[in-house]
Amino acid sequence: MEISLYSDYSFRVLMYLACNSGDLTQIRNISDAYHISENHLVKVVQHLVRLGFVRSVRGRSGGVRLAKDPSEINLGEVFRRTEPNLKLASCFDEETNTCPLMGICHLQTAFEKALEAFIQVLDQITLAELIKDPQSIRGRLSMVEVPKSV
Repeated sequence: MEISLYSDYSFRVLMYLACNSGDLTQIRNISDAYHISENHLVKVVQHLVRLGFVRSVRGRSGGVRLAKDPSEINLGEVFRRTEPNLKLASCFDEETNTCPLMGICHLQTAFEKALEAFIQVLDQITLAELIKDPQSIRGRLSMVEVPKSV
């Protein structure tokens, strides 16, 4: 099983923002850190904003930040809301299924149980748990510490 790039990028954006201590971040910075197309990330971030995981601030000094505390962002929820296709095999789609074993094969049931178990594990993990060592992540992504104004 392979998750979509869309979900992968969604998790990466959330991790970056969680390590940024609530400061506004420009999408370009995230794009540079992960070596991902800025155009792709714009679409991902816009979707994360619509889902309520990210907050966007417009304007010259605008950017994006998490809309919730990392401990309140559940990976299972993010996955279900960003993964475009949870159909592991053609038999998951009754409209396009051409398998002659439909109705007598138990492969679909096995895949459904496996997918459910996968998502149940994600349901037990928060974004905060992914960034237990934010300094190491910041260093690996070459995130520049923004000095706080006094």
